[in-house]
Amino acid sequence: MQNRGSVSPLRSRRAKLLAGVVALGTAGLLTAQTVVPSQLAQAEPVRVDATAPADFSDVVRTVSPAVVSVQVKQEAEPRMMNFNGGNSTDEFFKGLPNGHPFERFFRDFGGRGGEEGQKQRRSPRQYGTSQGSGFFISKDGYVVTNHHVIDGGTEFTVIDQKGDEYNAKLIGADKRTDLALLKIEGGKDFTYVDFADEAPQVGEWTVAIGNPFGLGGSVTAGIVSARGRDIGAGPYDDFIQIDAPVNRGNSGGPAFNMNGEVIGVNAAIFSPSGGNVGIAFAIPASTAQDVIMELRDDGTVIRGWLGVQIQNVTDDIAESLGLEEARGAIVAEAQENSPAQKAGLRSGDTILSVDGTKVDGPRDLSKIVAAYEPDTKVDVTIWRDGKEQDLSVTLGRLQEREKVAEAAEPQVEKTGTSLDDLGLVVTTKAEAGLDGEGVVIAEIDPDGPAADKRLSAGDVILEVAGLKVNNADDVLKALDKAESDGRKAVLFRIETNDTTRFVALPMNLA
Repeated sequence: MQNRGSVSPLRSRRAKLLAGVVALGTAGLLTAQTVVPSQLAQAEPVRVDATAPADFSDVVRTVSPAVVSVQVKQEAEPRMMNFNGGNSTDEFFKGLPNGHPFERFFRDFGGRGGEEGQKQRRSPRQYGTSQGSGFFISKDGYVVTNHHVIDGGTEFTVIDQKGDEYNAKLIGADKRTDLALLKIEGGKDFTYVDFADEAPQVGEWTVAIGNPFGLGGSVTAGIVSARGRDIGAGPYDDFIQIDAPVNRGNSGGPAFNMNGEVIGVNAAIFSPSGGNVGIAFAIPASTAQDVIMELRDDGTVIRGWLGVQIQNVTDDIAESLGLEEARGAIVAEAQENSPAQKAGLRSGDTILSVDGTKVDGPRDLSKIVAAYEPDTKVDVTIWRDGKEQDLSVTLGRLQEREKVAEAAEPQVEKTGTSLDDLGLVVTTKAEAGLDGEGVVIAEIDPDGPAADKRLSAGDVILEVAGLKVNNADDVLKALDKAESDGRKAVLFRIETNDTTRFVALPMNLA
């Protein structure tokens, strides 16, 4: 009988075999480590210790009382029924003799029917309503929303989380940044929220609360998708892009970080269908805070004004100007009697910096200048004639302007001098039946360089390579000069419908 304290030969052999396998495995590992470079063996992958919140209930519960619905009453133009599809009965009455029974009928029942009938029965005013979102920024009832929410409104109603309604007045609005400020009349102390001091990071959680489709108090969550978005809404575009679902009615509502601070004011969505597709845009807290404080103090936003039409500097334009890199904003035209014109800025100058602040492009220049108070003197660094120069400019005050008319496109006969290398035909203004300086583009080769730069028949060439042109010979001389200077591209100053811009066309140096 086998002793319990002894080890059987079979188990002993198995133990020795396993020990050998382990030894071989260990030796293999050691051998492998000796052939791997030490720096790779010691490198550690990046690791994120932060975890996503289990839910957003704490944030939502805390900030929701500060989020409101905004209802806006707007007066609509009254419309009168007539038998011809118009807005009055004038055409109908033209064929009726005075005293006709229909005249008395319309007088008695609200139609035209003479002056007496008009005095007795006026068309009642008609109103429409729109709605959006907003949020309190002070305990005494200041409410932030979007300009487009209150635009055209005559009466404003703020509805809080409990459903209580308050009349509000419009303190001020700024169309350029799409922000507005309302103030509740009377009332009580309200729960309010603060703007975040720091910009959010891409990938950071955000919660949007608002009034989509009139539902009120709806909460959605997502992340910050991007920053610094330019969506073409205005000269100061600097939107935060978020993927938290935002829909119609969310406009003017806040986007919060996990500390319950407002990182942005929801203002727009990208949507081919009209509904949410996960791309929404919020006005950054830094912009909103500055604008809202000005609206509260002055009822309006006062901005500095330089008075130039500007455009981006492309690689082709930079080459034509002799700039080492594409930067700054090129002046297409200095407006008449503007601070820029008075300081000596002119078409073709490229603005590189303002008071030492670098200008990367037109949007940067707009924001930099707007941040100054009117009558401020600033030093503007420009690129002119192949070198940097400094000009002193006293800024003016930016006024709201509307374009009241658009010039008709000139009708140009297809005759003139062909510039085959550029893909266009030019003629003088006199031959085109027009007055003033410049050369008119009569034809465009759809496959040529000019067409690639979106030039069109009827555009006027004012300058080529910095030289004014009034006929085809002027253009050819300017092209020859650019070629002798070794330019790979030549800069054209183009006028289209009273607006000027620069276009760089490639030179054929073959």
